[in-house]
Amino acid sequence: MSRIQPPGRPFDDPELCASRAELARALRTFLPAEAVLAREEEVRPYECDGLSVYRQTPLLVVLPRDVAEVRQVMRLCHQRRVPVVARGAGTGLSGGALPCGEGIVLSLARLDRILALEPEALLARVQPGVRNLAISEAAAAHGLYYAPDPSSQIACTIGGNVAENSGGVHCLKYGLTVHNVLAIKLVSAAGELIELGGEALDGPGYDLLALYIGSEGMLGITVEVTVRLLPRPPLARALLAAFDDVGRAGAAVGEIIAAGILPAGLEMMDGPAIRAAEDFIGAGYPVEAAAILLCELDGTEAEVAAQVEAVETLLARAGATEVRVSRDETERARFWQGRKSAFPAVGRISPDYYCMDGTIPRRALPEVLRRTAELAAEHDLAVANVFHAGDGNLHPLILFDANRPGELERTEALGARLLELCVEVGGTITGEHGVGVEKLGQMCVQFSARELAQFHAVKSAFDPAGLLNPGKGVPTPRRCSEYRQLPSPAHPHRH
Repeated sequence: MSRIQPPGRPFDDPELCASRAELARALRTFLPAEAVLAREEEVRPYECDGLSVYRQTPLLVVLPRDVAEVRQVMRLCHQRRVPVVARGAGTGLSGGALPCGEGIVLSLARLDRILALEPEALLARVQPGVRNLAISEAAAAHGLYYAPDPSSQIACTIGGNVAENSGGVHCLKYGLTVHNVLAIKLVSAAGELIELGGEALDGPGYDLLALYIGSEGMLGITVEVTVRLLPRPPLARALLAAFDDVGRAGAAVGEIIAAGILPAGLEMMDGPAIRAAEDFIGAGYPVEAAAILLCELDGTEAEVAAQVEAVETLLARAGATEVRVSRDETERARFWQGRKSAFPAVGRISPDYYCMDGTIPRRALPEVLRRTAELAAEHDLAVANVFHAGDGNLHPLILFDANRPGELERTEALGARLLELCVEVGGTITGEHGVGVEKLGQMCVQFSARELAQFHAVKSAFDPAGLLNPGKGVPTPRRCSEYRQLPSPAHPHRH
């Protein structure tokens, strides 16, 4: 049995059935009947997000069409003390949208309009159900784009990006969601409409916008987002460097940054990930390599030419066995297509995989990659590494088969050790996937009891009744106590 997700009550529990029928009747007094999903076959598709090993059937699923309906839903749930889990496209990878068996899933998929696109002001106002990539597609005619580009950008929504503070392969130079959002409208747990931030460079008072972004749906329901748009660079070139040693590839990352070069993207893949992506996409990757680095440089033609020359020299000096420079836009896109397809590519070679997400100082890359291999061997599991090397955001993919007794538990244990290793070397347990239900134990490792109490105080200020995405993000003191007593290798607790 999983040590992360406790068992829930069955869907046909008599008490739940009665609550479901009563709540559905109340919701349908102001929502169309088809906007309230109550049958098991209707709500089953919402039982998990992209971390599909953890599942829970919700009491109901509600699909409002506008902000007024969102507010009405929240008022009703607040009055009745019904938990609410907001959901976008369900591409999250930490169980952040895992339903509560006694609460509703509030799907924001129908709030999917681009409300305004203002090229002169370099911004767009969008509803939370707008896909990440759709913003750039709409802005392309003006020579603009939205910079954060998660691997799931073709499907993930801006509301989910706000919840998790998503990044992407170009976040090294252009920042995470928090650096590219100007304003947010949210609905509180009690149904109030609140505005954070604005179009000005700065505003008075506390920076609640930065506090809210990355709060994983625990502080409010996002109903509108104003994003910053950027001009497309005149030129971009991608370099692909092959290495016969993973440690040397990791060391090369630090050499590039230390030279004062800030790439638009700097990504790394190890041998298993390279071969999986090449078999899936045919990006032209060197399948015999132990690791590859993808480095993108953008700017004016003169800037890019000078930086390409400098990076080629650095890579050769760092031990690269081969360095290629994209000849045109088609080849540059192909280099990145392999990287962005790495997760589904790995899914073709293993019945299941568990995608971790931790961040470390760049200087620790060689050590952490070496210790990752050692820990994988100790747990008798394979790991494919794909990650944002430039900012130290690791994504080890643990390959396993959930149908084999004990493999999920071993996978959870390995994942926990990898995240705790990140803390041990001076990093953190997440970079862009959030905590969700997956990393509650490791929150107990990274933060002291006093720090966790402050997190709970912030949550209570926004949501005193604890109805928004309960059981996520911040562990209770009891959970931390239980985690530290688990029969597992010694945790490197700082506190």
